[in-house]
Amino acid sequence: MDLYYWATPNGHKITIALEELGCRYRVVPVNIGRGDQFAPEYLRLSPNNKIPALVDPEPAPGETPIALFESGAILHYLAEKHGRLLPTPRAQRFEVLKWLYWQVGGLGPMAGQNHHFTQYAPEPIPYAIDRYVKETARLYGVLDRQLAGREFIAGDAYSIADIACYPWIAEHAKQRQDLADFPDLTRWFAALAARPAVQRAYAVARTLLGREHAVFSAEERRVLFGR
Repeated sequence: MDLYYWATPNGHKITIALEELGCRYRVVPVNIGRGDQFAPEYLRLSPNNKIPALVDPEPAPGETPIALFESGAILHYLAEKHGRLLPTPRAQRFEVLKWLYWQVGGLGPMAGQNHHFTQYAPEPIPYAIDRYVKETARLYGVLDRQLAGREFIAGDAYSIADIACYPWIAEHAKQRQDLADFPDLTRWFAALAARPAVQRAYAVARTLLGREHAVFSAEERRVLFGR
């Protein structure tokens, strides 16, 4: 499989899943600070000009290649294809899926706005910073309460819901969050950080960029946020 990737939380989700599943894959760098995501050939894969995207040349024997964008859809696809990280019984399955959708519809977008206004905005906007730091804290609280008495987000089994959330919580310092305020989230975060597949996934970023998280210059920010 070809993974179109950059070292962002959404990119990390997919390398974690691929490593957990033991998939063979090739990383195709999409330098979002340089504007690779706007190239016509990439837009044919990901019309929303975001990473990641995934191309599976053989979803099943004899099937034609499939191209996917949106990290939640990619996680869902990989879990279904490999029969892991997403339970079969309906109630358990939808327990995972509702938390996956919570991440892609809530935690990711709100933490992303937090990143933008605390780190990338050309000038500080106190109202926006306060708004998104507080909303991030609220969402951390939701996850902390969900994890009380549970090993993983959707219950006793590790799933794509955990994979989806982990890379966003990994950015907690940038989001001005103190994990000590969220004891069950802290426990869960430490357990996931110790997983070999998670460590291998972040090693992909270090190999590509020399660091685990992308850092953008002023010019790269102009490209990233100016279109």
